[in-house]
Amino acid sequence: MSDASDAGGPDLAADGSARRSVEAIWRIEGPRVIGALVRITRDVDLAEELAQDALVAALEQWPEAGVPRNPAAWLTATAKNRAVDHWRRQERQGAKYAELAHRLEGRPGVGEPDAEALDQPLQDDLLRLLFVACHPVLARPARVALTLRLLGGLSTEEIARAFLVPSATIGQRIARAKRTLGDADVPFEVPSRDQFPERLDSVLEVLYLIYNEGYAATAGEDWMRPALCQEALRLGRVLAELVPREAEVHALVALMELQSSRFAARTTDLGEPILLVDQDRSRWNRLLIGRGLAALARAEALGARGPYALQAAIAACHARAPRAESTDWRRIAALYGELAEASGSPVVELNRAVAVSMAEGPEAALRLVDGLVAGGALAGYALLPSVRGDLLARLGRPAEARAEFERAAELTLNERDRRVLLDRANALGSHGP
Repeated sequence: MSDASDAGGPDLAADGSARRSVEAIWRIEGPRVIGALVRITRDVDLAEELAQDALVAALEQWPEAGVPRNPAAWLTATAKNRAVDHWRRQERQGAKYAELAHRLEGRPGVGEPDAEALDQPLQDDLLRLLFVACHPVLARPARVALTLRLLGGLSTEEIARAFLVPSATIGQRIARAKRTLGDADVPFEVPSRDQFPERLDSVLEVLYLIYNEGYAATAGEDWMRPALCQEALRLGRVLAELVPREAEVHALVALMELQSSRFAARTTDLGEPILLVDQDRSRWNRLLIGRGLAALARAEALGARGPYALQAAIAACHARAPRAESTDWRRIAALYGELAEASGSPVVELNRAVAVSMAEGPEAALRLVDGLVAGGALAGYALLPSVRGDLLARLGRPAEARAEFERAAELTLNERDRRVLLDRANALGSHGP
């Protein structure tokens, strides 16, 4: 959620409890309010500014007056009143502003919001806002930042911390994204049927990118950033409610639920990574596994066989295995093969090689990995020498394995990964060629 400083808000440090309550409500209701305002103003930047004004009003009034029965209606009505004031000030610049102000002025005010009328379009507004924030006209980093800002309610500083970049960079990225949407005259609407698949793919891609950065941080000290995963999963669940007949949406939710179930077992108390085969499966979250399997069943019932469905099916194989040694690696290898054929991704091929090593042995997998090395598509990708090092170690070739782990350590930007790789290299140091 945006800090009070983002919106010029009052200092309510003396009433931390009330402030936290307002912020918690904003995190839930803010995206819906912004969505309603974008529908009215057709201007993402103005809509966010008006919503921030409404938030400031809530921070000022709710601690004393109490939380309204319908917070979203209160916030939306307050923001609309701010919009009327804004347009009245701009009346001399053109009849457009006067017409908009006149149209809104007769609607219910802050004191007595028409909850039913305000609530009716809010879910649709939220869906439209997702499609706007994830519009393909924006570059991937811009889509991610704008989605976290508008739909996740994160401040510029929070997004910057999550991705380990300067706040100014994120601020500029968001500002450029808003300008790009305006310049492209992107309509605030759910895409037509012929555009819907491509546009939905863009939304799913953004949620997946956010989730993956949290699940396996590309840089920095932390191996995981669970808050990003939680935000992506929350938005995925919301999207699944908004478009319940879309199979791949349920598949992505299933994948995120199943992956999230392992969080407690993925690191030591000191935050060091624990490989999947070494994890204590009694620490896996059975509730999330159940939710993930249910979401996968819904996806499959709708005919899902896309990339997220295949990845969720792989995650389900792990979730269903009570012990690492009972994992159905042959099925996982087959699923990766299907995924690789559909995607053409060398990263998927690398994952398939890992599964093959577990199902058929390291020698068969090494042939696949060496093919990837020769192809050159994964040059500079740290996981390639890491996997190759593991296979060489299992084949009794320690000197070669050590060199691969050292190369992987040089390539990774994540400090935790680097330490693990160097530890594995050092453990092989006493062996000759």
